[in-house]
Amino acid sequence: MLFTEDNYRFMYAALQEAEIAFEENEVPVGAVIVKDGMIIGRGHNQTERLKDPTAHAEMIAGTAATNTLQSERLHGCELYVSLEPCIMCTGALLLARLSTIHFAAFDSKFGACGSLYNFPQDEKYNHTIQVYSGILEKESQTLLQSFFKKLRKNSL
Repeated sequence: MLFTEDNYRFMYAALQEAEIAFEENEVPVGAVIVKDGMIIGRGHNQTERLKDPTAHAEMIAGTAATNTLQSERLHGCELYVSLEPCIMCTGALLLARLSTIHFAAFDSKFGACGSLYNFPQDEKYNHTIQVYSGILEKESQTLLQSFFKKLRKNSL
């Protein structure tokens, strides 16, 4: 599939958020939420910093976006995230009625958008989300691999 210039631009913004997480010794996942061509929410993993297992990049970006819109719904919004969303984040995105998820790398351990499950497109729910993968996948994988390599090295 061919991606647009905007797809790359917004995924690059998500990767910039992931780099911030990396610098803060968090698992390097970053996310942005876009509406009408503008970023309305940004986030990166902060689970260690906040001592909160729900402080995933998608959740933080979602909170920022709903605050921007002054609504609990994200109709017409797109998420760009450097790693496939987990079950928790996908559930929150379904409840928020997000329109589209774009993610860079698959997550074979926790992914809920095609790897382990495909909740966004399960027609058992009253809402479905379009999902696209592979935008800047290699860059995201490289960042994640670097982080875990550094983590293993520091734990020796």
